[in-house]
Amino acid sequence: MILNSYKELSDTVKSLKKDGNVIVSTNGCFDIIHKGHVQYLQEAKKLGDILIVGLNTDSSVKRLKGEDRPINDEMSRMIVMDALRSVDYVVLFEEDTPIELLKNIEPRFHVKGGDYSGALPESEVIEKGGGELVFVNFIDGFSSTQIINKMKEV
Repeated sequence: MILNSYKELSDTVKSLKKDGNVIVSTNGCFDIIHKGHVQYLQEAKKLGDILIVGLNTDSSVKRLKGEDRPINDEMSRMIVMDALRSVDYVVLFEEDTPIELLKNIEPRFHVKGGDYSGALPESEVIEKGGGELVFVNFIDGFSSTQIINKMKEV
């Protein structure tokens, strides 16, 4: 289900937690969905009852990835993400880090791909909310950037 604001997100999460659900979150651009994304989201979902995906807005993706990105606009990316069986809720976030998003979720688990290393800016807010940062294995050879580069070669 697509959530349209942090208020809607916060209200939804409160209700889900009241019912005893374990909330898992993740975030990213998810510009061109591929096998790596699908398996990553499936692994994240296994950690709890509800998976919430924070999706970077188009302007946020441009700041993070460059002027050529995103390939797919935020509404298209939200619709595709919402259609995935492992994803329960999708919400956009404008910021460069998911800190504000995570303050509204306070997930039990926040998932990142194994390609991340070192300290993440969101670690403190996750722990403060009683959650745990979990890394799932990165599937080598699958990335939106690699797909884009391969298409440019054709």
